[in-house]
Amino acid sequence: MDDYINKFMACLTEKEREVVEGLNSPFAIQAFLDSIPYRPEDDNYCALQALRERRGHCFDGGLLGAVLLRRLGFPPVIVNLIAEDDDDHILAIYKVNGNWGAVAKSNMVGLRFREPIYRSLRELVLSYFEFYYNLDRMKSLRSYTPAIQLSRFDHYDWMCSNTHTEMLAKKIASYHHYPVIDDQAKANLSPVDDRLYQAGLLGSDPAGLYDPKKHPKKN
Repeated sequence: MDDYINKFMACLTEKEREVVEGLNSPFAIQAFLDSIPYRPEDDNYCALQALRERRGHCFDGGLLGAVLLRRLGFPPVIVNLIAEDDDDHILAIYKVNGNWGAVAKSNMVGLRFREPIYRSLRELVLSYFEFYYNLDRMKSLRSYTPAIQLSRFDHYDWMCSNTHTEMLAKKIASYHHYPVIDDQAKANLSPVDDRLYQAGLLGSDPAGLYDPKKHPKKN
């Protein structure tokens, strides 16, 4: 393990260490993220606080997922999915045999785990398109960042401290975006059908759902 993971592990209580040491695969990491409640607040947690409080939203879960993947030997890498009239979403991503997979904390069923079978980052991102929608049934995913190496921000102590989480969030938001669809495709999108809509909201916390009617348009 690298020095930063050793530092993270040193911050843990004995019980927290036991939990982390039991998460020995991306699937186990996803199961843990699924087991903690979704946090509807807008502030951002470091990985340690998300683990300690056993709750988090997609930013918190993205950082925690990246730390837990890092402990398994994967580089700590995330990608930010950017939406229209909806919340953005962070994935902690990893590669196995050259193919991308992801873990994530989400209030939506379809925006979580992906097996490492996707040959490119764009291919991985597109696998989320049909499952990414708002309360108006609009398919809302519009663009994504490149893979962001969180090790570049280790000096922010993003694993163990909340001091710079807001600054890190701004850095992530500043990355270049690659479009998922063009304007013509956007104009021809169909609404989400009823079964998929209901399935995606299964177990969600209403307080954490983005309601377009309560927000000004982003685009």
